[in-house]
Amino acid sequence: SELMQLSEKIGRALKARGATVTTAESCTGGWIAKAITDIAGSSAWFERGFVTYSNEAKSQMIGVSEATLRDNGAV
Repeated sequence: SELMQLSEKIGRALKARGATVTTAESCTGGWIAKAITDIAGSSAWFERGFVTYSNEAKSQMIGVSEATLRDNGAV
């Protein structure tokens, strides 16, 4: 799939740089993190993933300010 191909390409670039990625998802429900972790060896460059559906979770877990949520919405 296109998402898998893109994830693999990003993974190669991150690994070459010695970098990692963390995802923060809401409406996708962890779909992006799943696509990444389906790739063999992704643990070398995928640090962690957050699925924060409620505004409270967005504020508490990933530090989105209440003002940002209020002014711009959650999505």
